[in-house]
Parts: sequence; structure tokens; C-alpha cells
Amino acid sequence: MISVGIIGGTGYTGKKLIQYCNSHPFVENYKIYSGKSAGENLYDYFPALVGLVNDTKINSVNDLSYEHDLYFIALPHGESLNYIPALISNGKYVVDLGGDYRLDVEALYEKWYKYSHSSSYLLKTKTYGLADYPSTNYDDLKLVANPGCYPTAVLLSLLPLVENLSEKILSVSCVAYSGTSGAGKKAKTELMLSEMDGNVKAYKVDGHQHEPEILQQLVKKGFDSSFSFTTHLLPVATGIYLTASVHLNESVNQEEINEIYYNVYKNSPFIRLRNTPPELKWVVDTNFCDINVTVKDKVIIITSAIDNLIKGASGQAVQNMNKLFGWDETFGILNKEIKDAAVY
Repeated sequence: MISVGIIGGTGYTGKKLIQYCNSHPFVENYKIYSGKSAGENLYDYFPALVGLVNDTKINSVNDLSYEHDLYFIALPHGESLNYIPALISNGKYVVDLGGDYRLDVEALYEKWYKYSHSSSYLLKTKTYGLADYPSTNYDDLKLVANPGCYPTAVLLSLLPLVENLSEKILSVSCVAYSGTSGAGKKAKTELMLSEMDGNVKAYKVDGHQHEPEILQQLVKKGFDSSFSFTTHLLPVATGIYLTASVHLNESVNQEEINEIYYNVYKNSPFIRLRNTPPELKWVVDTNFCDINVTVKDKVIIITSAIDNLIKGASGQAVQNMNKLFGWDETFGILNKEIKDAAVY
């Protein structure tokens, strides 16, 4: 049994973390920490949790102790740096849901996140916690950088091909769509219902901060080809939908590609390989990533869908906690009755 601290527990992902910790068989207790919301009642932020959680006090991050075994950090980019070095130096496990430790190279933070990294020595001691990919390593470490929502969808879709067919790949084009909750709870005019209803728009074209994170992981598996990544906003609250087109220098057949994906994900309970392109509504409010792979001569078209707040944030974070402690990765997340139906 462990004790958990949730720093930043009043946002969208914080709510999901609370729900997962509340139902986890090995989380004995947990506390929520915040800055501006300290001293307030959790129910004022999440009325839906009334009667479902016991401890409703929001504690101050200024009174943060080292009483917990593991800490989830669900803060805006740059703010995790204020807490993680001290937590690690005190021997605590940390799963950071922000982007502060995902990249391996310090200089990339100045380019893509516009700040100087104050604890870059930790970048080499963390693991990039793509929980569903079999080669992710959790041995002898304390810090997990939880992947971003877009990178989770892109990497789970592309890594099996890159790892097995990198010498055949000429180019990869990724077009991805997100619900507005990916921008957090802070009010923004461009995300209002009156602005987004019936609307779709591209944003951060050729400049999304998740692009170096994606390329970093692809290159580690042998990727050395042309790559593009374009993001869009959908008029929905939650979800990520991806279409990736992979152009090859020679033809492949559907059976060969199907076998590659099956062999990679056959033991991954949250990956569902679909015979048809997935729909967003199949994965919203779940920790599943649904993937379809269609082969057309020298082109492979991959479509995938995830919930950005769960698979792209809190659900994967709890998976990472489970893997750190050697538990079944579905604990606290997946109902027993559907566990055995996770791969198709």
C-alpha cells in the first residue's frame, strides 16, 4: 500500500487522478495540493465527486511535505520545476504529467517552451513513460515523464512501423485533432462554445511544442525520414484523433503489417487493434488507444483515437505508477469484466 500526493488536483486531469486513486486497490490514501485553491473544498470544483471521495480538503503547495510515497504533478509547463528536484532528492517517486522533463536536451526547452531548464541534470535520469509500448523501461528510477496527449497517439501508432521498417520509410505525415480540454480549464476566448461550435481550425502549424517530443522518440527507434505534424481543434470537449500517412520505398502487404502490430501490442491491455478506422466516441472516458492500419501498396494509413485527459494524461499516469511498483497496469483503471477484451 502507498500514499499519493496530487499536486495540481483541481484541473481536468487532477479530477481523473483523484477518481483513479480513489478506486485503486493499493493506494491507501491521497492528498490534493494546489496554490490558488488551497483551503477550499474539493466539492466546490467537482460537485460530481460528492459522496465518492472522503478527503475533500485542498492543501497548500506551500505546506508540501514528503509524507507520500509517490507524487503526481499536474501543473502547467514550467511549474513542475519548482517541486520535482526536491521530491526526487528526498527519494520520492514522481510522475510528471507536464512537459518539463519529456525532452532529453536542455536547449530544446528554450526553443520550444521558452524557458531555461533549472534541473536539466534530471533529464537523463527519467524515463519517458509511454506505458503501452513494451520496451519502456521502469527499472531503478524515480522520475517518469508522462507523454503528451498528441505524442501518445502518434507514437503508439508509428513506433511499431519505425522499429521494424525504418529503412523502407520515405516520409510520414501526421494530421491530428484535439478536443478543447487539451488547453486546460483557463478561460480563453478562442475556445468558447460560441467560437468553436460548428468549427474546425488548424493551430500552431509547424510550431507545436509536442513535435520535438515525438521526433525524439522516433529517432531512438531508427527514424531518419521526412516528417510533418499538423494539429487542429475540434468542436468537442475531449479526444484526440490522428491520421498518419506513411510513404514507403517499396510495397508491403496487409498481413505483414498486421502481424507487426499484433506482435508489439499482444500483451498491451489498453491497445485495441481495429479492423476499421476507430471513432472518437469509442475511446472517450476510457484509457484505450484504438488503432487501425490500412495498407495500400506503398502507403500505410494509420488512424487512431484516444481520450486526451485519460490515455493522454491521467490514465497513462496511473499506468506508469502501476509499472513503477510492479503491479498489474490495469489496477485502478480498468473494470475486470472488460480486461480480457482489450486486444482485437
